[in-house]
Amino acid sequence: LHPSIEEYLYSAMEDYRLDIVIDSGPHARTLQLRLKPFTLVGATTRLGLLTAPLVARFGITIHVEYYSQAELAQIVLRSAKLLGLALEPDAAWAIARRSRGTPRTANRLLRRIRDFAQVTGQPHITAEFAEKALSALQIDPAGLEELDKKLLLALIERFGGGPTGLQTLAVAIGEEAETLEEVYEPYLIMEGFLERTPRGRRALPRAYEHFQRPVPTRGPSLFG
Repeated sequence: LHPSIEEYLYSAMEDYRLDIVIDSGPHARTLQLRLKPFTLVGATTRLGLLTAPLVARFGITIHVEYYSQAELAQIVLRSAKLLGLALEPDAAWAIARRSRGTPRTANRLLRRIRDFAQVTGQPHITAEFAEKALSALQIDPAGLEELDKKLLLALIERFGGGPTGLQTLAVAIGEEAETLEEVYEPYLIMEGFLERTPRGRRALPRAYEHFQRPVPTRGPSLFG
């Protein structure tokens, strides 16, 4: 947030008022607006970019974990009901497994499967149909999308599994480094496909096994 916006929030959060400065120079004056009591809820995936004074003014700070597959399956079933879709529980689980622990992703996949069902005239979405639609979207059973696979395969096949610098990897697959770091890497790290090291990104054994590549044997290294 811009520092001036934070300054407005401080008085609003602490004293339920906004101090608005009108005009400038010798004619400047402050207009004080009283606010009704309110509850402010903030959410971010990049807490480190917020200043300490702003974070400290939130009474409770909670770290939210990714959703489990069981929770996501329930969310998908509820969303299907709201959309008027006949969705089998096994189909909901197929979607949940590919949702990367995020309800937003689960609902997005459900809507795309609905589109497939409408185009093909499928009145009832089974697990088999959901799997077919997800395969057409190039999302594999581990939840890896096309760019996830490009990243891991480039790391394995072109850089010997790493470690490789983020910028080098981004150039190799034609994607912005910031996008890889913020959008794709967190899931790959959480699921054990990738790790960040001081020397760069390195593919883990699960990545090799997923693509049916032999896991290389790494000898002792001076740098670990």
